[in-house]
Order: sequence, then structure tokens, then C-alpha cells
Amino acid sequence: MAEQTTLSVEVFRETAAAIEREVGKVIVGQKDVVRSVLTCVLSGGHALLEGVPGLGKTMLIRTLADVLELKFSRIQFTPDLMPADIVGTDILEETEDGRRQFRFQAGPVFANFILADEINRATQKTQSALLEAMQERSVTVANRTYILEPPFFVMATQNPIEMEGTYPLPEAQLDRFLFKVEVRFPSSGELIEILTRTTGADVPVAGAVADGERINAMIALARAVPIASHVNDYVARLVIASHPESPTAPEPVKRYVRYGASPRGAQALILGGKISALLNGRYNVAFDDVQAVAPGALRHRLLLNFEGLAEGITPDSLVTTLLKHVPTQGS
Repeated sequence: MAEQTTLSVEVFRETAAAIEREVGKVIVGQKDVVRSVLTCVLSGGHALLEGVPGLGKTMLIRTLADVLELKFSRIQFTPDLMPADIVGTDILEETEDGRRQFRFQAGPVFANFILADEINRATQKTQSALLEAMQERSVTVANRTYILEPPFFVMATQNPIEMEGTYPLPEAQLDRFLFKVEVRFPSSGELIEILTRTTGADVPVAGAVADGERINAMIALARAVPIASHVNDYVARLVIASHPESPTAPEPVKRYVRYGASPRGAQALILGGKISALLNGRYNVAFDDVQAVAPGALRHRLLLNFEGLAEGITPDSLVTTLLKHVPTQGS
């Protein structure tokens, strides 16, 4: 049994490494971003990528879908996009015998890998059309529920600097994303490599290395990873300390945070920690695994108050404070 487990972990690592290598043929640098997005996929969760235009967010998601050989669907969010444009609608059609009947026309959400491009450009009513799909893996149209085929992932992008004509994601939808991933500007060397790859005659192409069946198996293996009670306890104390009213909250959290992380934040820490452990060849979750995924899991779940916004406090700095303040061993 132990040999089978070790073999499964090894296959998991080899497949994940092959995915990252293939994505790296197209995407220059951004290794932390690729690892974070892949962690979301292998956890069975969704990711929100935030960065200025031109950093390759859309290209990364499209490339990852090609490498995973999944049914891909891109939804360009605009102010005039309607919920039915995402989930689908019933259409009236005439049958061969002359009768009329309604037939469900599935929307682009019926795919394995959904790119919600510039998600904050659509109204909140349209944004909410994804809520049921993201949480329940199903959609309801005209009182009928349609199941979405696993694996199912929503990868959304948004631009943090252009606020005109945008609709900030409501907290309820933000909480559905396992990770919020910040895509940063490339270094000088990476920028030169981007120019070399993208302005020549030969355009790099990534090959497929996994399919839906393999991804489902990897998700199942990740969820089966055991986690010790003291690691669970550490995660719980981290999340509780993120709430300003908690006696264990550090002073910056009490001063700058309006509301802390939800239980989904704790779930994200655990699931992300399990993936981190497997990628490092271990079948148990360590404190370091939880700390490694904490920024992605918590940065969009720490809601700043007015003073925090006015002072320019970043959620990442508060996550760092939490990791320093909360001891790994409880009292």
C-alpha cells in the first residue's frame, strides 16, 4: 500500500512538472504565477489573476488549457453581457412534425476550462451568473438544473488600474476563488526573452501532457493527502487571527481590517498546502506548505477598512504579519 502511494505521488509530481515545462515553452518567467494557477487546478478550485494589460494572463490560461487537453471556453466580459450569454437559455424551435418546443441552448460555461476575461467589466448581475457554476458545478435555467462535467475550472482576469467602466467583484464572488494571483511585471531579462520568442518567425507551441481523466485522478489524490491535527489547528488559528475582533489578532489587523478570512480561506490553505506537499514529494502537509500558499489564499479575503485603504496598506503585508504573529504551535 505504501509503495502504491509513493508511486502515485511520483506520478503526480512528474505530471505537474511536465505541465509546468510545457507552459514554460510559451510563458516566460512567472513561475510563481504558473505554480499558483496549477495549484488551483489540482485542488479543483478557481483562480483570479490580477495584473496590468499585456502581462500574458490570458495567454497563460489558454496555454494551460491546451496542455491539459480540456474543453476550453473564453468569455469576454463587457458591460452589455447578460447572464444568459454565459449559462445559456431555452430557445423555441419547430420540430419535424410542425410542433413547437423549447430546447436548452447551452452557454459557454459548459466547458472544462473557462476563461472569464476582464471579469470586472460586466455588471454584478452578470458576474453572479457564475456563482452557482463555481460553487455547485451546475447551472439552473427555467427551473431546470444542468450539471457541469468535471473537471471544471473558472480562471478569471482583471485589470487593477483601470477602474472606469468596471464593477468590482462582490465579496461573495471573490470568496469563491481559491486563490487570487498577482501577475507582476517581468524583469529585464524576462522581457528580452519575451521579445525574442514573440517577434520572430517561429511561435512557440505547448503540447498536451494530461487530460481530464488524469486531472480528476490528481485532484482525488490531493484530497486524500492526510493532514495532522496540529496543522489543522494552525490553519484555524491563522484564520481566526485575521478577524479584527479576535483577541489573537495582531495590532495591524485590528487597526486596518474590516473583515477577515472566511472558512473558505481555511479550506484554501489546507487544499493548497496539500498540493504543495505533493509537489515537494511528501504525502503529509507541513507548516511550510500552508505558509507558502497563504498569500494567494488570503489576500482577497482580507477586507480593509477606510483607514487601511487611506494608509495604502496591502493585504499581502497583513498576511505577512499574520504569519509572523501566529505561532505554529498553539498555546
